[in-house]
Parts: sequence; structure tokens; C-alpha cells
Amino acid sequence: MSDPKSLRDRVFRANLDLVANGLVMLTWGNASGVDRQAGILLIKPSGVDYERLRPEDLVAVSLTTGVVVDSGPWVGTPGLRPSSDTATHLALYRTWPGVGGIVHTHSEYATSVAQACSGIPALGTTHADYWHGDVPCTRPLSAAEIDAGYEEATGAVIIERFAAEGLDPLSRPGTLIAQHGPFAWGASVEKAVYHATVLERLARMFVHTVSINPLAARVPQHLLDKHYGRKHGPKASYGQDAG
Repeated sequence: MSDPKSLRDRVFRANLDLVANGLVMLTWGNASGVDRQAGILLIKPSGVDYERLRPEDLVAVSLTTGVVVDSGPWVGTPGLRPSSDTATHLALYRTWPGVGGIVHTHSEYATSVAQACSGIPALGTTHADYWHGDVPCTRPLSAAEIDAGYEEATGAVIIERFAAEGLDPLSRPGTLIAQHGPFAWGASVEKAVYHATVLERLARMFVHTVSINPLAARVPQHLLDKHYGRKHGPKASYGQDAG
């Protein structure tokens, strides 16, 4: 049985965690979570300050139609519009069924790298602990794509980038949008915030590394595989056993 209050509280906390983790300022960003059983996503309302945000302000949107839900247990504060990025979130949820939460920020270093239209190459083992390869960057949107539906096109170029190289969105849980900024995701909204936080730190380390050595080489594949495999997958050995 779906629990609207539980997801609402979790998505509310995730949005506040973006501020606490230094990933957003003013109203720059949003987090969403999805209940696939109910066919609903909850997302931050457009332009609402984080300091004034309440759990009931989160907007429920139908995963299938993209329409704001205006009746039933998912309804929050009347009259609030969902984030302007909602169509991007919808595109990713519809395409990647393993994704349960999505975060968009304009965090300083990740946005700087995105504005340079660069991905983040896997230069070391800290990167390899979390991304099984480079953090990709999308191509820039065309004028026609922007005019036809900017937010939908943003989701489309993310999906296009991952499909073109057969990238697994759960082993590379975030990307950079050329000339825009980062999106991150995960199996839950909490994991999406976690990955957005890691992504910002990876971008920061990348900027510092290439300032010291512009010719820094990617970490060897066998070392990347070793570090990623220690934390993820059936042979993961990092941390303690549950129980």
C-alpha cells in the first residue's frame, strides 16, 4: 500500500538536504521522488524558497499524464505549480524504471564544468568508488529543441547520451547538461541527494586536478573496476554486513 505521507516527508527532507549539503542557494534546484505503484511523483514547487518550504507544498504529478493531481490523498497545498524541471524528471522516470529519486542543482563546480561542455573523466579512485566510468556530458540543445519544449528536450538529451553508449544509469548515477548544470538520481530520493553531493565533489576535484596537471590520465580500467566493485554489486566488500 502506498504511503503518501512517508514519501512526502522523505522528498521534503531531501530538498532541505540539498541546502544543508551546499548544493543549492536561493531557489536553484529541486528534488523529486516517485511512487511507481501509485503512478505519482512528488516534486518541489516552482520558485518557493527552501526556508518557507513545507511538506504539504510538494506538488504531486501523474507519472503517466504529467498532469498535477488535484484530488485524493496525494494532494498538497492548492494552487502551487510544480518545478519548471518537472518534464525532465518525468522523462527520466519513464525511461529508467530503476530510478526512484532525481535531483537537479546548480552547484558551483559541477555547473562550471557543464558550462564548459565537458564531462568529468575518471581520474582517480575516489571517482571510481561512485561512478563506473566518466561522468558524461550531454550535447548542447538546438534552438529548435529549446523552442519545441525545453524541459522535455533536456530529458531527451540525457537519455540520448546514455543510450548512445549503452551506459547504465544506476552505475553512473548523474550527468552534466551542456551549458546548464548537473542532474543526479538513484534508487531512492535519498540516494539521489547522495549522488548529487558526490558529483559536486568529483567536479571540484577534477577542476583542481587539471589545474595542477592538464594532462592527467584516466585511472586504469582494472583499478576503476576494483574500486567500483568494492562498493557495488555482488562482490562488494566495503562497510559492514547488515544485521
